[in-house]
Amino acid sequence: MDRRQQKTRQAIFQAFGSLLERKNFGDITVQEIIDEANVGRSTFYTHFETKDELLKAMCTEIFQHVFSENLKQESNHDFSHAGHDFEKEITHVLYHLQENRKNLRGLFSCESGDIFMGYLKDYLREMFLPQIDGLHCRAPADYVLNHAVCSFSETVKWWIVGHEQYSPEQVAEFFMECVSYSRFS
Repeated sequence: MDRRQQKTRQAIFQAFGSLLERKNFGDITVQEIIDEANVGRSTFYTHFETKDELLKAMCTEIFQHVFSENLKQESNHDFSHAGHDFEKEITHVLYHLQENRKNLRGLFSCESGDIFMGYLKDYLREMFLPQIDGLHCRAPADYVLNHAVCSFSETVKWWIVGHEQYSPEQVAEFFMECVSYSRFS
């Protein structure tokens, strides 16, 4: 994708995110997205076939960066020396989700929230699976994985929608303490 296409795509994402803050997903029309992004109809459809595809692409773009396996130093945090510290890994994820909080707040607060949560849980399963595999627990591994994923995704929602006064480190600590996954570290 060349620079112009990337800028257009980003403008569509920003317009969509802005509309999600004000309106329900089902009430947003492609025309409103086009108007807000200041792009033509054919330009929108060059990038996305439907509004649902736009939602999926937005989630994919957010999550591909957020769940990058490569922990590194960035402008607001440095986890490049974290090793395999699971609490640091989820703190890193929380920093990236915090950076996308405007879009996430809109996604969580409308009927697209279930769709968004589904995408989030898919990425979380991949992240949590190696941690679950190493646990010695009487509960079935798939149960423990489901519990961890659901608990963390709801923690993210709780934090983004109304409790942003807590830092990513604090939220990670809350999660680790409440679900007693200290064995992940």
